[in-house]
Amino acid sequence: MKKKYQNIFFIFGFVVLLIMITQLDFQQVWNGLRHAGYWFIAVLLLWLFLYFINTSSWYIIIKSQKAKPEHERISFGWLYKITISGFALNYATPGGLMGGVPYRIMTLVPKIGTERASSSVILFAMTHVFCHFLFWFLSIFLFVFTQKVTLFMALLFLVIGAFCLLGIWFFMSGYRKGLANRVMNFIKHLPFIKKWAQRFVESHKEQLDTIDQQIASLHAQNPKTFFSAVLLELTSRVASALEVYFILLVIMPDINFLQCVMILAFTSLFANLLFFIPLQLGGREGGFLMATAGLGMTAGAGIFVALLVRLRELIWTGIGLLLIKLDKPKTKDS
Repeated sequence: MKKKYQNIFFIFGFVVLLIMITQLDFQQVWNGLRHAGYWFIAVLLLWLFLYFINTSSWYIIIKSQKAKPEHERISFGWLYKITISGFALNYATPGGLMGGVPYRIMTLVPKIGTERASSSVILFAMTHVFCHFLFWFLSIFLFVFTQKVTLFMALLFLVIGAFCLLGIWFFMSGYRKGLANRVMNFIKHLPFIKKWAQRFVESHKEQLDTIDQQIASLHAQNPKTFFSAVLLELTSRVASALEVYFILLVIMPDINFLQCVMILAFTSLFANLLFFIPLQLGGREGGFLMATAGLGMTAGAGIFVALLVRLRELIWTGIGLLLIKLDKPKTKDS
C-alpha cells in the first residue's frame, strides 16, 4: 500500500478515536476498572484469542485460492496484525466495514495481486457478516427455549427472524454469484478513498468480474473451506459472549454463559442497526441496557457491561491503528 493511503487510514482512525475518548466520563471509567479488577485484563486478553479465530478464517480463504508464481507467501503473523488493524478501522468508521475492507484489500494487493486480494477480503467480510445473521437467528431459539416469552416478544422475534433470514438469503446469493462489483461500486462513494476506488473500478472491471467468479467457485467447488470459515466465524461470535460473562461475574456471580450469549446477540443486533454511527456510539450502550432488562437484570448491570466493553473497544482500536503506522509499506508500491 502507498504510504499516502496508509497515513490517511491512520489519521482518520486516530481523529475518530480521540473524539470517542473525549466522550468518556473518566471518573466513571476509573470506578469501573477498579470494580472489574483483573477481569478486565481477562477481557482484553480474550480478544487476542478472538482475533486469532478471525485471522484463521481469513487465512484458510487465502490459502484455498490459486497462487501465481509472482505472489508472496502470506504469513499468519502478518495477517493477524492486518486483521486487528482492519477491525480497528471497522470500529472507527460508519457502516462497520467501510474502513476495514478497503484497508485490507489495499494492503494485500502488493503481495498477492488484485484479484486474489479482493476476493479473499470480500469473502472474509461476507462470512463475517453472514455469521452475525446466523448468530442472531439461532439466538432467537435459545431465548425461546430458556426464557418466558410474552406476546410482544413473540411478535418481535418473528420480525427479527424474518430480517435474519433475509440477510442469510442475501449472502447465500452473494456466495453463489459474487459481490465484488457491488462492494467496489459502494466503496467508490466513500470519502477520502473514493478517487482511488473509482480509478480501481475503471481499470479493473475485468478483474472484478473474475473475482466474482472466484467467490462463486469457492462456495461451489471448495465447500470444505467455505464451511470451515463459517464455523470459525460463528465460533468467534459465540466465544465473544465470554466478554460479557467475565464482566458480569464481577457483580453477578450466579450469571450463566447462555444468558451472556443472549445479551450479546440482542446488543450486537441493535448496535448494527445503527451501523452509520462510528464505534456504534450510543447504540451498543442502549442495546446492553435493553438486553439486560429483558433478562430481568438491573440497569446498573447493563451500564457496567457497556462501559467496560466500550473501553475495550477503544483500547483495541488504538492498538490496531498503531499497527497500521508500524507497518512499513513496500518501496516499489510507495
